[in-house]
Amino acid sequence: MGTLEEEERSTTNDQLAKKAKVSLPVEIFTDILCRLPVKSILRFRSLSKPWLSNISHPSFTKLHFTCASAAHRTALFVSIYDYSTYKRHFLSAAHDNSGSVTHLMTLDNACSNDITNAQHLNGLVCFTCKKGLFGHNYAHVYVLNPSTHKVFKLTDPDYLMNQDCKNVRLRYLFGFDESRNEHKILIMKNSLFKPTTMEILILSLSSYSWRTIHLELPDGFSWDNLKNHDTIKDSVCVNSVVHLVPCRPYDILAFDLRTEQFSVITTPQGVSPRKSSTVYTRNGKTLIKDNHPDIININGFLGVVCHDRVVESKGMHIWILQDYEKRVWVRETITFPESWIDLCCPFPLDAVNMDEIVFSSNNMLRNKVMSVLTYNKKNRCFKSLQFTLGHQYLCSKAMKVEQISCYIESLVPL
Repeated sequence: MGTLEEEERSTTNDQLAKKAKVSLPVEIFTDILCRLPVKSILRFRSLSKPWLSNISHPSFTKLHFTCASAAHRTALFVSIYDYSTYKRHFLSAAHDNSGSVTHLMTLDNACSNDITNAQHLNGLVCFTCKKGLFGHNYAHVYVLNPSTHKVFKLTDPDYLMNQDCKNVRLRYLFGFDESRNEHKILIMKNSLFKPTTMEILILSLSSYSWRTIHLELPDGFSWDNLKNHDTIKDSVCVNSVVHLVPCRPYDILAFDLRTEQFSVITTPQGVSPRKSSTVYTRNGKTLIKDNHPDIININGFLGVVCHDRVVESKGMHIWILQDYEKRVWVRETITFPESWIDLCCPFPLDAVNMDEIVFSSNNMLRNKVMSVLTYNKKNRCFKSLQFTLGHQYLCSKAMKVEQISCYIESLVPL
């Protein structure tokens, strides 16, 4: 016969065991999980099949992303090219504090003159790189979820690869259709002989299937007056609409992913630059800065960056489309604390779900430390985030930072 103390202990253990068997209601279970970071949730998937089923369900993925957005769980996606090894590294870094970076993946046999771009949309980052050679149209496209470390490499449709690239021009775009809750990759295809006719190939990342549509560009637009049509830049997706900036006129060409139709967004008069370029001197070298406006995502709003006077005035204007339906524009001015040239020519990239705008510059790497300049819209102050590149395969003297993009943590599958 056991002692009283032993009986009490036995009773307590039985009660704890019974409590452990009591399952939480699904609503409470989901409410707790959706507030956790992705790294923690990924560990829970292996606990049991019910856990895996609940965590993998599309409704939970969407709910978790909503919570991550509300909690401002943002990070930085970074691509770095290493000249000594001919490799391109994809890294991630926490945005809320400085520290070390996390390695995502490495691309071998990369080229230093590739034209690259990175864009985040609802938890996924689309990275494109295109050979910087005349007449080379095709690009390598990678879609990544930096939170789960999953990667999808795009394979172009066979019939597209078999066509004569000399007479065909391509532009790769990334979009998110809110009405269908799906990411899409678009390839705008144009023939030299029909500059106003577009063949658009659309890949849904939900079904991984291609569709093709044919559209005429709005009056006044042609492939030849779209800005940087030889690169993979200057497109922003806001409100399920992919926006592109033309060279002249400076109105915005918009493609609606829901209706699959083109439209035109008129920009304010202040968007037009005084002159097309500015000549300046840096480190004894004479350089030319293109003054054409660019577009960025400002917390889910479309923004047009006007930088034609930044060299002489230290001021950069951003026109923000505050009311998309009524086309109401509001201008904000960013004033740099010192010469824009002395700051290594910083340029705004985007602001995802936060009050801070991330900038790129010409001198972001020094002594294995990456410096990222940010600007807080509320207090109008700049700060520099410092990240250490501690990977043994990285040699800072032979590297350059190619792209930086903010992203929000997500469980979006690939």
